[in-house]
Amino acid sequence: MTFRGVDKKYGDVFVIEDLNLNVLDEEFLVLVGPSGCGKTTALRMIAGLEEISRGTVAIGDRVVNDVAPKDRDIAMVFQNYALYPHMTVRENLEFGLRMRRTPDAEREARVAEAAELLGLASLLDRKPAQLSGGQRQRVALGRAIVRHPAVFLFDEPLSNLDAKLRVQMRAEIKRLQQRLKTTTVYVTHDQVEAMTMGSRIAVMHRGKIQQLGTPQEIYDRPENLFVASFVGTPPMNFFPATLDDGHAAASGFSLPIPSALAPRLPGGTKVILGIRPEDLVPSREEARGQSAPLPLVVDVVEPLGDALLVHGRAGEATVVGKLEPHQNPRVGERFDLWVELERMHVFDAATEERVKGDSPRLRE
Repeated sequence: MTFRGVDKKYGDVFVIEDLNLNVLDEEFLVLVGPSGCGKTTALRMIAGLEEISRGTVAIGDRVVNDVAPKDRDIAMVFQNYALYPHMTVRENLEFGLRMRRTPDAEREARVAEAAELLGLASLLDRKPAQLSGGQRQRVALGRAIVRHPAVFLFDEPLSNLDAKLRVQMRAEIKRLQQRLKTTTVYVTHDQVEAMTMGSRIAVMHRGKIQQLGTPQEIYDRPENLFVASFVGTPPMNFFPATLDDGHAAASGFSLPIPSALAPRLPGGTKVILGIRPEDLVPSREEARGQSAPLPLVVDVVEPLGDALLVHGRAGEATVVGKLEPHQNPRVGERFDLWVELERMHVFDAATEERVKGDSPRLRE
């Protein structure tokens, strides 16, 4: 499935601009980004629910710009389950097949297969009001599965579930896709959902793809400031700085620039340093490779059980560190954190693009 030079405009406003994307066969691709970034519009263009202003969308070798939604061989699961309340689970599952006049024997076989796959076999005679939220979501999935489509489209399907059910359904959907091997495009604003589910992720902002890659590639090597700020929990720390003699001088502290980057950054360059909370450690001995101290005055300590979040101030900058749980920083006191320099990200302040270097961590 491919987008080639696709635009979507409402009047003079671009919602999608020059979208070029190749979705690989059998992959689980996640479109992720904040509200209004264009991800749902892109999904609806695949489904044929939105007209394309310019460019082409193809499913397989067939351009589908002018193909009716019912003829595109896709199945879509929405945030709203959209189950028929007066129908049983069985009737909901088979409704689409009845509309397509699928023969009775084949229809019954497909419903039985989907019900067994999704753990719904004992619920086929219940109505939606008698089901839990997770069970309703599985019925919505089953209604898509019985179609045997070429492409699954998911539009924020887990947003209505509580936190525990979301975790459970994430694993179920991923396991299901791996078993069925159906090409899947999944839309979410939740970067944790994207990281845990996608074989590749397309991070979108203002109608454009900012970066496309595996979850690890996007986490390790964000291409620009937006991607770096969007991916990661807690978010990356950022410090405006000016380069001077191999160091980056921020407000109230200074850090050495990684040796792989130094030749590319002349003195006086304005940069933004990016440091993930989990790349700050409480001692030089725990740091991997070259390190430098970041003096911190502690404001808040948040114990999470498996980790400890330390909020503080380094000069005029706010900092969050994610540490092992058995540390003992005290509010109001100085607590030095050590920056692992090879894991520090550097962005050009003017372009907000990542400065690339020669080490494995920084390589283009």
